[in-house]
Amino acid sequence: MKVLFASSEARPFFSSGDLGEMAGGLSEALNMRGDDVRVIMPLYGDIDSEWKRRFEYVANFTVPVSWRSQYCGLFKAEVRGVLFYFLDNEYYFKRDGVYGFYDDGERFAFFSRAVLEMLSHSDFAPDVIHCNDWQTGLAPVYLNLYYRHLDKFSRIKTVFTIHDLQYQGQYGPEALEGTVGIGRENFHTIEFDGIVNYTKGAIEMADLVNTVSPTYAKEIMTPWYGHGLYEFLRLREGKLRGILNGVDTHKYDPSNDPDIAAVYDSSDFEGGKAECKKNLRDMLGLSKSDEPIIGMVTPFETQKGLDLMRYMADEILGGGLQIVITGNGEAHYRRFFDELAARHSGQFAVRPGKPPGLARQIYAGSDMFLMPSKSEPCGIAHLSAMRYGSAPIVRETGGLKDTVSDAASGGNGFTFAAYSADEMRDACFRARDMYRDREAWHKLVKRCMERDSGWSVPANEYSAMYEETMGLW
Repeated sequence: MKVLFASSEARPFFSSGDLGEMAGGLSEALNMRGDDVRVIMPLYGDIDSEWKRRFEYVANFTVPVSWRSQYCGLFKAEVRGVLFYFLDNEYYFKRDGVYGFYDDGERFAFFSRAVLEMLSHSDFAPDVIHCNDWQTGLAPVYLNLYYRHLDKFSRIKTVFTIHDLQYQGQYGPEALEGTVGIGRENFHTIEFDGIVNYTKGAIEMADLVNTVSPTYAKEIMTPWYGHGLYEFLRLREGKLRGILNGVDTHKYDPSNDPDIAAVYDSSDFEGGKAECKKNLRDMLGLSKSDEPIIGMVTPFETQKGLDLMRYMADEILGGGLQIVITGNGEAHYRRFFDELAARHSGQFAVRPGKPPGLARQIYAGSDMFLMPSKSEPCGIAHLSAMRYGSAPIVRETGGLKDTVSDAASGGNGFTFAAYSADEMRDACFRARDMYRDREAWHKLVKRCMERDSGWSVPANEYSAMYEETMGLW
């Protein structure tokens, strides 16, 4: 199977979260099982110059963007058995940062169209184009409207993955012709509720659609999680699938990680984790005690359940637990965490930003890992933490529900169902109580570390979905 994986980000070149990790990890796993999967992404100015020196020029061509024709350069590089293509246009992509610009709609309309145009300037003829989130949502639309009659494009199938439905690429109707370049006679393909919606267009036009966990595939067909599209998705339930994400088991490997204080594995972890815990306490100024540490590596956003922390953090910290957190995001959460650290010196530590290696030091040095998310399509931080023997405490939503079962029934973590600060506190205290039973805790940590969270199983499921598309129409 030949697949072109279109993504606005991909590790190791640029990754802001789960999408970038998936693009790199899934493509590598699919190639290892015998498929030919290549990744295409923008050539951002923020990509490290060391990588850029390895890029090989392929071609240049022009891309229609509404009434304009824009330059596009095509480069390539191979990393860990995966061929990556890079689409270059300095006007759109040579900026400080990647997202959040006033013209993102135009930038990613260009990218979606360029993904198709590049196929006429390369020797790659994919069976499937796998698009991801709204930034590539116009590719299936453009394919069906403007390229399907051409021989090279006539048999290409499309898959669209929803990583987070709350981000849909929504613009006023004036963007239809001025930015997207679709005539009014085809407005229905991308129109939803009177405006342009890139995600709606992709769901409408793609052959199959999936989310990054089975539970999230069900959730988005409900008003709470559907962000306005739930009824539209219900009518298309037959082409909606759910496949769990994995993690990079080479990157997140406590037996071979140079960034942690001591290496260890599931057969002998107590001494190594104890050393990592001591190092984390010393580094962040936590008091030395027998109390367990809860780790958090998260964006500072309401979606991640941080408003529950506002209500309950003081009580949790007063109940025999310490907390460490790192991340970026909304300023009011940063202020709250700074105030919390002042009130609970030695019990709570916050490190804003993404200091190199700190996430893995938290995974290795914490006993538990908290994700009280309001919504979590899949989540990979808790999967990574489990690799390091940090037991997850999660709300039962999306991929968290699919990957964590409660230790009270022999599972691998601690769960709570309602979006409730009280339930979150109770789950934390249940974890604390089990931690004091060293034999039970040892067994739990071992279960966490031995869970298969790699990309091999998801790769088999994606390959099967690609095969399924080939049998359609």
